[in-house]
Parts: sequence; C-alpha cells; structure tokens
Amino acid sequence: MSINRQTVIFKNKPKIIGHYSLVGPLEGAGPMKEYFDYILQDDTFGEKTFEKSERKILEHIIFNAIDSANLKPSDIELLLSGDLMNQIVSSSFAARKYDITYLGLYSACATMAESMAIGACLVESGHFDKVCCATASHFSSAERQYRFPLELGNQRPPTSQWTITGGGGCVLAKNGKGACVSSITFGKIMDFGIKDVNNMGAAMAPAAMDTIEMHLKNTKTKVDDYDLIVTGDLGKLGSEILIDLLERKGIRLCKNYTDCGCIIFDKTDRVFMGGSGSGCSASILNGYIIKKIEKGEYKKVLLVATGALLSPTTSFQGDSIPCIAHAVCIEGGQNAI
Repeated sequence: MSINRQTVIFKNKPKIIGHYSLVGPLEGAGPMKEYFDYILQDDTFGEKTFEKSERKILEHIIFNAIDSANLKPSDIELLLSGDLMNQIVSSSFAARKYDITYLGLYSACATMAESMAIGACLVESGHFDKVCCATASHFSSAERQYRFPLELGNQRPPTSQWTITGGGGCVLAKNGKGACVSSITFGKIMDFGIKDVNNMGAAMAPAAMDTIEMHLKNTKTKVDDYDLIVTGDLGKLGSEILIDLLERKGIRLCKNYTDCGCIIFDKTDRVFMGGSGSGCSASILNGYIIKKIEKGEYKKVLLVATGALLSPTTSFQGDSIPCIAHAVCIEGGQNAI
C-alpha cells in the first residue's frame, strides 16, 4: 500500500465479494431498472413512517449484501454505514439488528465512497478481513428534514434534484473473485460560497473537480485510462459545471464521463436536474457499475461520489455549503494491475 497525500494505492487490492442494490418504485421504472436487485412496490416498505422505511431499507441491504457473498452476518467483522438523517439514525438503528462491530459515517451523498475507501484501507492493512459497507436514503424523509414536508406541496425550483429512495451495500474482503478496489482518494472540504439548498449540483461540483484532479495526478493516470468516470450525484447542472471547471485545469472529460444522478431516472420534468441522496451512487455502484465490471464490459471505473455537508440549522443561519468528494477506483479482478 502506498500513500501519496490524499491518495492510497493498494498493493493487494481488496476484493468486492458481494454486493446488493435496492430502489423505490420511481427509480425502478427508470433506465437502470434491469441492474437493481430489488425494486420496492411501495416506498413505505410496509412501515408507518418514511423514516422507519429508510431504516428497513438499510437493514434489507446489509443482510442481502452479506448474503450475496455467501456469508452470514456473524462472518462480518466490521460494518461501515451512514445516511442523511440527523445523527445517522437510519444506520445506527439498522446496525442494532446485527451483532457486528459498527462505525457510523457521514459524508452526505458521498457516504458510499467514504465507507468503501475506509473499508478498503482497513482490509488492506490486515486489521479486518471482511467488511460490509452500506448506505441508503429516502426521498420523503430527506424532504421532511432538509426542506419541507411533502404535505405542504411546496413548489420545487428548476435547479433542484430528487433524493433517491434506495441504496446499496457491498462486502470487501482480503481474498475473493470479482471486482477489486485498486486505489482511493479522500477529498478535501470545498466551499465556493453557494447558499442555495436547492442547487446542490453547483455547490458540489468544485469538490468533484478537486478530487478528480488530485486522483489523476497522484495515480499518474489520464481520463482515457478509465472505461468510465462517474460522479455521485451532481445532476445535469452540476455535471456541466464540473466539465467547465476541469477544462480550466487542462482536464477534459470525454464520452466516458457520466453522473449517477443523470442516468438513474428517465428524462422527465418531475425530477428536474436528476437524482441525489446517499442512495444514488450506492444503488448505481452496487447495481450497474459492479455488474458491468463482473461481466467484463468495464475494466476500470472511477467513482467520485459527492456530498453537501449542510444541515437545516446552518441553512437557516445563512451559511454557505461546504462539500466533499471521495474517489474510489474499481477494477475487474482479472484485469487489475
């Protein structure tokens, strides 16, 4: 394992031996539907509140991610999980169902990449052998916390995005077959002064720019070295801003670039700039991306998940929005070098 400032390049490349994705009815009707493992028929998931629905979604994801690796929860040595709710209650309450050592994480919509990056470091170091990484979000619980309860019928501005109902999880291990994590880059807090809570793409784009630039520099790679570079949930506007920002740095994103928030939904006015939420990159990664790698259709993918680290309190007090982006490079097991 070699470390270059923010970037860690793994010698043994922790393996992704299991993965699972779940989404709600709206997400399950989109262009990625064939890649998701489970699509809810009802976004309440049989619960009385949306917050309890989110918790149940995460419990379901954790169990099935472990099961997909042909393991039992008792085989897992560490659970890394986070979500968007205050005090990450969805993750903590879901974790109490399992007798597994637990670390709660928070990077907002970048939590899936953060959990994988930390998990890969712990597996590579030999401190843990089998680690489960998971996160989820729910449209209705996020709206109630960050903006307005749906019952009020508030009008959504054109720059807004649609928090994903769903999420994903995976199991990292020292040995196994399939995709592997070959390198990661931890991000820095970036704040370009955006205060609009309905324009997350513009707020998060600078963080994605900084992390991508640093990852390419530290790994001595180019954009063309990747079959796919995918950001977490910048949405349509944020992706356009990222492309412009990187061009100013001399880095040109080409046809191999996309954004999870742009591809999870059909192009309809209802979702405006596309998907967001911690479940956005988690469901696309553990549904679409890893399955493409396992089939040999992608050999090397760079996931750069982005997160806006605001709270209702900071927004009400007029603060700008600090943001983060973490990068995880995933390669096919037989092609990793």
